[in-house]
Amino acid sequence: MIRAPQVRLIGPEGENIGVVDIQEALKIAQEAELDLVEVAPNANPPVCRVMDVGKFLYERTKKEKEARKAQVKVEIKEIRLRPKTNEHHRSFKVRDARRWLESGMKVKVTVRFRGREITYPELALNDLKEVAEELAEVGVVEQKPNMEGRVMTMLIAPLKEVKKKGSSKPENQAN
Repeated sequence: MIRAPQVRLIGPEGENIGVVDIQEALKIAQEAELDLVEVAPNANPPVCRVMDVGKFLYERTKKEKEARKAQVKVEIKEIRLRPKTNEHHRSFKVRDARRWLESGMKVKVTVRFRGREITYPELALNDLKEVAEELAEVGVVEQKPNMEGRVMTMLIAPLKEVKKKGSSKPENQAN
C-alpha cells in the first residue's frame, strides 16, 4: 500500500513521467493493465514504477537460478595426521592431497594431538611445513598453520593455472 500523496513515476516502458499524484499514477497503471509498484520508498517523493509484478518476480527467480548454476562450489578435502605419523603413511596422504589439488579442490591438513603430544607443537608445525613444501608445485598455503585446542590446521588452495583434462588440444592442432 502506497501512502504518499505524490510519487515519482516511471512508466511501463521505463520512461520517467515525473512527480504525479498517487491517484493519477494508479490511473496510468490501470490504463496500461499493469501494477503500480513502489521501488524506492525512502526517496523523497517515493519512486513508483508501472510494471507486471508476476513477470518481474518470474524473471528475478530465473536470474537467481542461473546465477546459482554458474556458481563454482569449492570443495574442501581433509587429510588427518598425528605428530607420530611416519614418513610412509604421510606420503600416501600427500599423494591424495596432490591429486585433489590438481583437480581444483582445496585441502585442509589437520594434525590432532592426543595426550601429552600437545607439549610438542613444533613437531606438528614441522610436519605441516614439509607437507606444504611437497605440495608447493600444485598448491599454495592459503591459511598458515594455527592451533585450535588440540588440533593444528593448515589450508592449501590449488594454484591458479590448474590444467583440466583435454586442455592440450590447441597444441595438437598447430601441427
